[in-house]
Amino acid sequence: MSQRILFVCLGNICRSPAAEGVFRARAHHHAADSAGTSDWHVGEPPYGPMQRAARARGLDLSDLRARQFIAADFDRFDLIVGMDDGNIAKIEALRPAGNATPVRLLTDFAAQTGADHVPDPYYTRDFDGALDLIETAIDGLIAYLDA
Repeated sequence: MSQRILFVCLGNICRSPAAEGVFRARAHHHAADSAGTSDWHVGEPPYGPMQRAARARGLDLSDLRARQFIAADFDRFDLIVGMDDGNIAKIEALRPAGNATPVRLLTDFAAQTGADHVPDPYYTRDFDGALDLIETAIDGLIAYLDA
């Protein structure tokens, strides 16, 4: 059964668009989108260095544009996936009463890595490291969804 997955980070210009791109490339039978908990970059394409790192792996993120996470996303998606605990807290703060849409950390699907979050490469400058972790976690997410 096809699932609708939303990936969420802070600004929606690095981690969540990268996760969306990897997921779309590997899980054609599911739908994906991404958003940020802040409105800092609404309408902007993914950050240039992230686009370059993704492109080196055969992923084109250039058509994606940042948008802000909104409460209505709880009704539009089957699973909401945050990149760190701060993202999860901001997502949960917008949860409508009575809504049961699951919210998980992306790293929940990459337990073998020992990572408890996806570090923000906008600050760490480690775009390849973030993509390595995202790719591993996306593979785990797909296995979980298709089980």
